[in-house]
Amino acid sequence: MAPASRLLALWALAAVALPGSGEEGDGGWRPGGPGAVAEEERCTVERRADLTYAEFVQQYAFVRPVILQGLTDNSRFRALCSRERLLASFGDRVVRLSTANTYSYQKVDLPFQEYVEQLLHPQDPTSLGNDTLYFFGDNNFTEWASLFRYYSPPPFGLLGTAPAYSFGIAGAGSGVPFHWHGPGYSEVIYGRKVLYFPDRWWHATLNLDTSVFISTFLG
Repeated sequence: MAPASRLLALWALAAVALPGSGEEGDGGWRPGGPGAVAEEERCTVERRADLTYAEFVQQYAFVRPVILQGLTDNSRFRALCSRERLLASFGDRVVRLSTANTYSYQKVDLPFQEYVEQLLHPQDPTSLGNDTLYFFGDNNFTEWASLFRYYSPPPFGLLGTAPAYSFGIAGAGSGVPFHWHGPGYSEVIYGRKVLYFPDRWWHATLNLDTSVFISTFLG
């Protein structure tokens, strides 16, 4: 069990500030609408916009999380992740949903459009994680490759690892309780949540708005 000092709740690690409004600004996902979760005033995770690779390895890669800013330009990928474009490109694709408990026990397959239009809504705060289904991981990389090829992952890798993507879309108030896994990055395309996390760092996630996000696991 990790010491208490290593338990990290990812409540609101960063707001992604990008220009535009309406369909261009929020991608049609309507962040900040009914069901959005209030952001806590203080975040203790350090933010770095001028980090070198040497500093990343020495100060963060193996010991603590960090919010990385301005390392990549994913404006093209972000535009392709709007609600309208994803439904047009992938609406009939079958996706696998997972329950939001720590080990994602239950799996449900259904068309992506059905998930977005019928199940993607704010989470009732009294609901349990195993009562909530959301789209994260279990992606068919071949079917989603036309989208993923436009994504630019954070440039800082770790020796002996290779990146693996996990794409997701989830409603406000959803998330996963405390858990850990290998190192990687979680970047929000629409919504609020972005972070590098070290290996075996205990953390929980909470989507404050309807969120479109992609994680890059280094394994």
